[in-house]
Amino acid sequence: MVPHLTTALTGPTNELEQRVLDSMPAIERWFRLEWMEHTPPFYCSVDVRNAGFKLAPVDTNLYPGGWNNLTPEMLPLAVQSAMAAIEKICPEAKNLLVIPENNNRNSFYLSNLAQLKRIFHMAGLNVRIGSIDPDIKSPRTIELPGGGTVVLEPVIRTKRRLGLKDFDPCTILLNNDLSSGIPGILEDIHEQYLLPPLHAGWSVRRKSNHFKSYEEVSKRFGKLLGIDPWLINPMFNVCGEVDFSANEGMECLTTNVDALLAKVRKKYKEYGISEKPFVVVKADNGTSGMGIMTVRDVKDLAHLSDKTRLKMDTGQGGGHVHQVIIQEGVMTAERMNDAVAEPVVYMMDRYVVGGFYRVHAERGIDENLNAPGSQYVPLAFAESTRLPQPGEKPGASAPNRFYMYGVIGRLAMLAASYELEATDPEAEDYD
Repeated sequence: MVPHLTTALTGPTNELEQRVLDSMPAIERWFRLEWMEHTPPFYCSVDVRNAGFKLAPVDTNLYPGGWNNLTPEMLPLAVQSAMAAIEKICPEAKNLLVIPENNNRNSFYLSNLAQLKRIFHMAGLNVRIGSIDPDIKSPRTIELPGGGTVVLEPVIRTKRRLGLKDFDPCTILLNNDLSSGIPGILEDIHEQYLLPPLHAGWSVRRKSNHFKSYEEVSKRFGKLLGIDPWLINPMFNVCGEVDFSANEGMECLTTNVDALLAKVRKKYKEYGISEKPFVVVKADNGTSGMGIMTVRDVKDLAHLSDKTRLKMDTGQGGGHVHQVIIQEGVMTAERMNDAVAEPVVYMMDRYVVGGFYRVHAERGIDENLNAPGSQYVPLAFAESTRLPQPGEKPGASAPNRFYMYGVIGRLAMLAASYELEATDPEAEDYD
């Protein structure tokens, strides 16, 4: 199913698509050279927004759930990418241990684990799911709504290794974003590969670091294509002294929101865009759509409701939010059956393996769609074996549009690689 794009066949996104298609050999070579210098995150997903005049990532998740939303047609590519990823890290690997989130009995999340297990099993590994949740004291089998089961087993820690009873893995794959902190059981493991690294978790990671890296990537990519990097980059500010519950630090927030709105207005004027600019204020760490609000006018910050303050004060894992990123809002011009939609791109190693549309019937074009009530519709990758069609008009071809989404996804993945290198605690030891 291809979404109805209100941008039709006009507008800067189509000009950008044309530029991307015309530059495909140069783009692929550029990525190839980048991956010679930098290690891609093991896997990630990227939320992309297409405003018609701008196409940009708005969030990059290094512990992606939602693998169950990939269609069977996407699995061969995911398996191939899993093989490539494992081969680079531990070619002799036989056993893979997947560590999921604690206390998550959501059937969609459990189906995501089942899909991950399926992908790595088909990549030639023995895969088991080991929980570090203290409530899991013996193997627990959970029935899945669509059929099949997931077995959660308690993780056993020896001096320097993690495993299960009668199962010694070479590689440990985290599907737990560590937003509540790094559990001691995962620390000081020296004889096994832990992926992604602990400093990729939300107890350490900051969105502002990621988008700082993405800004650098977008400038270099913009130079390659001869485009204004703003067309693919959401501008941002940071405020690190806000306390929503005590209503303190609001001056810092107001100043930064005002400054960013002014910058966006200037860009809109430059490009003749008549839409009203907005910014999105969100916790600088954490995901899952928590601690997010849309601000269209700086005056709105003076009249936040108690409900909004409470929502903004509580981050993922239940912690208080004191540092926020103020991100240029990128509206979405995409629709699926008249509901607002945004593409989410899934990658493993350095490859795009598929994705889906996040669709929300009750949200507006300038609102966060990662919220209760959202639905997931697979991207139209039934034609995924088709390469982009450079001869077709921009906006007319699903493979062309999805190739462009994939380019933006890979730029965000490259930014995550830069970010993890810059925040690697072991790298700092060598300075």
